[in-house]
Amino acid sequence: MATDDLFQAAPESRAAGQKRDAGAPLAECLRPHTLAEVVGQTHLLGPGKPLKLAFDSGKLHSMILWGPPGVGKTTLARLTAEAFGADFIAISAVLSGVKDIREAVERARMNQSMGRTTILFVDEVHRFNKAQQDAFLPHVESGLFTFIGATTENPSFEVVGALLSRAQVYVLKSLTLDELGQLMQRALQELPQLKLMEGVGPMLAAYADGDARKLLNLLEQLDTAARTAQVEAIDTAFVENALAQSMRRFDKGGEAFYDQISALHKSVRGSDPDASLYWLVRMLDGGADPRYLGRRLIRMASEDIGLADPRALGLTLDAVETYERLGSPEGELALAEACLYLACAPKSNAAYMAYNAARAFVQANPSSDVPIHLRNAPTKLMKELGYGRAYRYAHDEPEAYAAGERYFPDDIQEQQFYQPTPRGLEGKIGEKLAHLRKLDEEAGEG
Repeated sequence: MATDDLFQAAPESRAAGQKRDAGAPLAECLRPHTLAEVVGQTHLLGPGKPLKLAFDSGKLHSMILWGPPGVGKTTLARLTAEAFGADFIAISAVLSGVKDIREAVERARMNQSMGRTTILFVDEVHRFNKAQQDAFLPHVESGLFTFIGATTENPSFEVVGALLSRAQVYVLKSLTLDELGQLMQRALQELPQLKLMEGVGPMLAAYADGDARKLLNLLEQLDTAARTAQVEAIDTAFVENALAQSMRRFDKGGEAFYDQISALHKSVRGSDPDASLYWLVRMLDGGADPRYLGRRLIRMASEDIGLADPRALGLTLDAVETYERLGSPEGELALAEACLYLACAPKSNAAYMAYNAARAFVQANPSSDVPIHLRNAPTKLMKELGYGRAYRYAHDEPEAYAAGERYFPDDIQEQQFYQPTPRGLEGKIGEKLAHLRKLDEEAGEG
């Protein structure tokens, strides 16, 4: 079925006069009761895929369900309990504390005494601290309960290693447009009076941004708004007026934030102006602070372009200052201009590598004295001690270069931290440095 077809009104399949329970949320009415009813996650639930194999094996195991909001983490946990006939105990790391954990453990012990299996589901497990997460370990090891944790954050950073090693991690994905279309068809069967005109379905899917729960909530809001306004068919203008601006999913402190800034940086480094602009606009659309994005662009100008095009840093600084003067949305154009320039500029990380090499060298070696000939001599005593003696003033030398002169401390060998690339202005810089080193060699031979 084509994607466009998925967003057309669904055929009426409910019996005449049959209605869903009054007051029941749409998301609850459409909650899957079997794996076959789950929309999305085919990479886990399809034939021969990991979670499907786990269900078919009949062997229950602890797991971490990692994915963005509204993709079915809680639903999968509940289906697991139903499939294995287990008592399902759900606690939220946001609302629960030590008392709730103790009560869950006691209930699991009662189940064990009656020969019943227990699944303990911990929503947003990443919000529990290390001590709270550690409290589950002995009970998981003893088999008192099977642990299922749900998290929107990378479990590698947010779940303690001991617990992570005892659970299989399953990565859930945002729903695709096709999958959101399938879900919308089911929803429209539950909302028979809600009629969507052309273009509304794709608009709602874009607002939902891969989040099934958000899509269903939007449809419910529209249904209520249409009834109130006595509108028979909803068009895109009605949607814009009825719904508050729905920002795309964007967790400013979480995994999505760092994934997207990484994508922006790598697109600029990869010299793809279109992808760079996409990620910049995507982050702005999602609510990222333009000042933060400006700071990251400044970093890219230094790290990935450097002296291959020194104008890049100045242009980016100007763009950030322009944003400070104009604010949003006018100033965002200056950031976009800088982003495009950086993506198109010749690339060099030579300055970045040189800085890191110099920093590592300094940290690995003891502090050395400044050579006498490089020291300043503002006092008579310093002059008598030889400070600045035999210093060669470069401007008085041929080519304004003191061939053969040393500027490193006497007890440190000459180092070459900076290795210019042949790209952009650095190509010229490399040629000049090679010429100066040749002069040094000739001076040494003489």
